[in-house]
Amino acid sequence: MTPDEHKAAGRALFEAERDGRQIGLLSLAHPGMSLDDAYAVQAALVAHRKEAGRRVIGWKIGLTSRAMQDALKIDTPDSGVLFDDMLFEDGAEIPAGRFIQPRIEAEIAFLMKAPVSGGDVTREAVLDATEAVAPSLEILDTRILRADPATGKARVITDTISDNAANAGIVLGRQRHDPRAVDLRWAGAIVKRDGVVEETGLGAGVLDDPVTGIVWLVRRLAQYGQGLAAGEVVLSGSFVRPVEAPPGSRFDADFGGFGAVSVSFAKA
Repeated sequence: MTPDEHKAAGRALFEAERDGRQIGLLSLAHPGMSLDDAYAVQAALVAHRKEAGRRVIGWKIGLTSRAMQDALKIDTPDSGVLFDDMLFEDGAEIPAGRFIQPRIEAEIAFLMKAPVSGGDVTREAVLDATEAVAPSLEILDTRILRADPATGKARVITDTISDNAANAGIVLGRQRHDPRAVDLRWAGAIVKRDGVVEETGLGAGVLDDPVTGIVWLVRRLAQYGQGLAAGEVVLSGSFVRPVEAPPGSRFDADFGGFGAVSVSFAKA
């Protein structure tokens, strides 16, 4: 893809989000699209959101589980940017029509107290820079069709990355924990939709340790001269499959001693 094509795709995604509609698969429109192309499109989308007055508050890591990587035939996670209008309080009700096709994932959020960067960052450096960890839910959405209606071709990793890693919202639980005092590999959740258990999982589903996800992100950002800043929130990756969130649904994630978090979606 050319720089002009990156910008055009970023604008198309921005307008799709603004207007509550979906665009066609970028991977079909640009068959030779690379991961670098996808992140360039994401950067163009992020630039439009900043120009519209939105403020960056952190990052999300996606595709950390083996099952999701196998499904997309990749061997690496992806990342996206969190903005201030994506943050919802625990127990919030999402207004009808806010998202196109929302889904929910359970994750452990890292709250950063100090900057951390560098291609050789260590696990210890990440822990030193982390103020606390907290239970959270990520709201996913897609401004790109999940599948092309004419060919049946499903979206691929370049589509997802371009679309800000399908990022749409974050719901933070109220509980805060010292990351060194909790074995995050065993921090898990029971996720219910409308009172019915839909998914369960453990932090170990995220690259064997959620901290590993943060290390991966810092090293990836270092390739672009970036890093994590103090005060940012980082979603470390889901340890459950995405669960559809239709209008009128309610989600409760029970993390046991680690905490709890909930969100509901208003009826259409």
